[in-house]
Amino acid sequence: MNLQSPGKVQKLQQALHAKAKGSPDFRFYVLYDKIYREDILAHAYRLARSNGGKPGVNREDFSDIEAYGVERWWGELAQALKEKRYRASPVRRVYIPKPNGKQRHAQDAVRHVHMLLNTGYTDVIDADLSGYFDSIPHAELMQCVGRRISDRHVLALIKQWLVVPVEEDDGRGGRRRTTKAKDTRRGIPHGAPISPLLSNLYMRRFVLGWKILGLEACLQARIVNFADDFVICCRGTGKVAMESMRAMMARLKLTVNEEKTQHCRIPQERFDFLGYTFGRCYSTQTGRAYIGTRPSKKSIKKVCRTISEATMRRMLQVDPEDQVKALNRILVGWANYFSLGPVSKAYRAVDSHATERLRRWLCKKHKRPGQGTARYPDEHLYDVLGLQRLSVRTRDLPWSKA
Repeated sequence: MNLQSPGKVQKLQQALHAKAKGSPDFRFYVLYDKIYREDILAHAYRLARSNGGKPGVNREDFSDIEAYGVERWWGELAQALKEKRYRASPVRRVYIPKPNGKQRHAQDAVRHVHMLLNTGYTDVIDADLSGYFDSIPHAELMQCVGRRISDRHVLALIKQWLVVPVEEDDGRGGRRRTTKAKDTRRGIPHGAPISPLLSNLYMRRFVLGWKILGLEACLQARIVNFADDFVICCRGTGKVAMESMRAMMARLKLTVNEEKTQHCRIPQERFDFLGYTFGRCYSTQTGRAYIGTRPSKKSIKKVCRTISEATMRRMLQVDPEDQVKALNRILVGWANYFSLGPVSKAYRAVDSHATERLRRWLCKKHKRPGQGTARYPDEHLYDVLGLQRLSVRTRDLPWSKA
């Protein structure tokens, strides 16, 4: 499937991007008619199809749409949008995961923090917000959107998506719907496709405000964020930066999680950000200390849990070849993201867990007693079955070796 934007769609994207960048104060007033264009809906469908999008509350999946007729389906959607008859359906609650090996651009934030720590910004505010997605105020969020978009029909669509009911499992095999966002006028539904975009937009208000108010310059305090995860790296002004951050969050009607927010000094202390631990490391060649990064213990435990879940007894019907492919996707995805700094120790720990779990799975599948160490040695798992070995692909980057 070709996922590249078709010519006309690409031309529109480039024109909108150029206008937005070139005219920061320009407000887009005619956008709604672009939403229901056939080529845009068709491209959006292909992207969702390739990404394995999950069914909504009506449990309609891609096979159902294709049986009905894709062009017929998006044609009816386009007509409903054009005639202003479209109404947003309730959203199935899906919690958005943290970086898991597929968000490569989170590495840019990790690299930026590392650079700041090594250029004197060693006073760090490691901040956490309580229920960020659930607490974003609708009125203030729509103000942010309205600064660039004045098309009332597009704004009405966004408002619909903000207040739709949310459906989730009730824990007893049934489903329940809640209208908390509509009732409180706060929060973005977990699982709505537009939620990540809107959450980033509101967080950007904090990041820009920090600069516009002069806090970055006068405090020598730099914010680095990825979605709602952020740290503030300072040059000895951490205490004042902490108070300024609290005050701004109060103005934005967001709540700082005081239990998880800390002020630390590097290299005496350490902190975690986007799955990495930042702090003092030691060169394996010289023993020399340096400020670096490594996969956090929490990240290692998380991928090991994922591997354990993939090799549980309920997966015994899976073919061994498919099971190894599934494990390889987990391992390679995790290693692609956690490839900065000294990773050898983490890779060895994950390798050890993966081989142990795969051996146990093979023994249960083939009804063999014992742990399978003799029957399924490492050479068999790696060379015959093709399990990925992370420890041979270690990529300690020069900037973290010191």
